[in-house]
Amino acid sequence: MAPITFAHRGASAHHPENTITAFRAALELGARGLETDAWLSGDGEVVLVHDARVWNRLGVVPRRVAVAATAAPALARLGIPRLVDLYSELGTDFELSIDLCGEGVGPRIAEVARANGDPGRLWLCSASLEVLEEVREVEPEAHLVHSRSRTRLPQPLERHAADLAARHIEVMNMHHSEWTPGIIALFHRFEVKAFAWDAQETRHLRAMLRAGIDAVYSDHVDRMVEVIDGSA
Repeated sequence: MAPITFAHRGASAHHPENTITAFRAALELGARGLETDAWLSGDGEVVLVHDARVWNRLGVVPRRVAVAATAAPALARLGIPRLVDLYSELGTDFELSIDLCGEGVGPRIAEVARANGDPGRLWLCSASLEVLEEVREVEPEAHLVHSRSRTRLPQPLERHAADLAARHIEVMNMHHSEWTPGIIALFHRFEVKAFAWDAQETRHLRAMLRAGIDAVYSDHVDRMVEVIDGSA
């Protein structure tokens, strides 16, 4: 099976990131998955934006506002969609990788997905194993992804792979430059999938494909789809 092609923040090489326009374009270009970041807004909605603070340029004087202190309708005026908007606009026929940002967002994502989407196509990502285990308790159908640089892992790779398997965390996600065929095979030995982010160039995508990666993330959706799905 070909690796999942995740459009990083949508087709962000061509459209403003984490917008419905970028997500729609990514699917039209053939991406089989979308990637985004999620926070809770001031009124408790799951909103899709990378940073904790964003620019509000609608007033006379531009200013930065905190996502967690701003209601979803106000954030929508800044071009920041809710997770429910993503589902209502684009449906559910795609994999959805979400970075969990801020406290309490994981359970709310699960609620929205159960009501509007498909929890079984969620890939919830965090650098914290504890956060991932908390999400498992509220949404057992979601896939859990440990996203962390190899240099910041607290233990040797083999021990970490075994630990993820014991915790029922299905995926290790690292920068494409940190994966080798041998390391991918090591994680596969423990039945843990290997995902590679920031695979932007054709040579990076081809290298990951040859190495046996299970998913890639890229801003350049057209390039990613051509290399990954074109090889099938």
